[in-house]
Amino acid sequence: MGILPLPTPQEVRMKDIAVIGLGQMGATLARLSLQAGWRVHVWNRTPGKAESLSAAGAGVAARPADAVRAAEIVVMCVHDYAASRQILDADGVDLAGKVLVQFTTGSPREAQDAAAALAAEGAGFVAGAIQVAPEQMGQPDTTILVSGAEEHVERARAVLTAYGGNIVHLGASPAAAATMDLATLSFVYGASLGFFQGAALAEREGLDVRRYGAIVHALAPSYGEFLRHEAGVIASGDYRITQSPLSISVDATRRIEDAMRARGLRTELPAAIAALLRRADEAGYGGEEFAAVAKVL
Repeated sequence: MGILPLPTPQEVRMKDIAVIGLGQMGATLARLSLQAGWRVHVWNRTPGKAESLSAAGAGVAARPADAVRAAEIVVMCVHDYAASRQILDADGVDLAGKVLVQFTTGSPREAQDAAAALAAEGAGFVAGAIQVAPEQMGQPDTTILVSGAEEHVERARAVLTAYGGNIVHLGASPAAAATMDLATLSFVYGASLGFFQGAALAEREGLDVRRYGAIVHALAPSYGEFLRHEAGVIASGDYRITQSPLSISVDATRRIEDAMRARGLRTELPAAIAALLRRADEAGYGGEEFAAVAKVL
């Protein structure tokens, strides 16, 4: 478990890859597969989306079964697991002896069920969760979370590392990648909504919102280090104060709520955050590290 090493030259030998689903991300995966020098077979419900890939050298299949038949590794990136199952249940689709790399977004339970169904068919399963936008794919720092049996991840290693340089294998559980994806999305949405809340407050006060964005951008790396430290606090279970007492944040979040209300702005989000911090304080965690709020979550 950990960061996948780069493949050996032998592992990057000519492969047959099927890419199913040619939305923005799927088309990007197909292009990166072509750039890696592999034979790429693509299929999409709307055939027109394959035209540019065909011109670049991809084989366009008339049916999912035709794309899958020639491939060692099948990469799928469609709307949801229901659409994925419908495609894989289509006439002639046979994944026996192959590995499916599933980049379709789904729940941890859906990933577990899919892995079990594929195992019954004699196929391998690698669950993937891409952490960047299509235009950021294929870079040394592109982060992709994967989970699944070591042997299946190893078979797909050359393909995965063509898509990004930071492939994080989270272990054998098929549900792990989807679970960690939800965890990182929790951070993304929480941070983004907090950012937008701050933008509303700054704008209402007549401040330059672009300058606010620049200030947040400048502090983001150091705050990332702080959050990494807080993760270590939670993992260790030792909540003695090392960086920031929770009590300070109780007062700060109350002031944010008050400021939003005083300026006639919506207070649902800051009120919810302040309430959670108050609950942690009332539970006796005010004199512990900020991460102690996790105890009431």
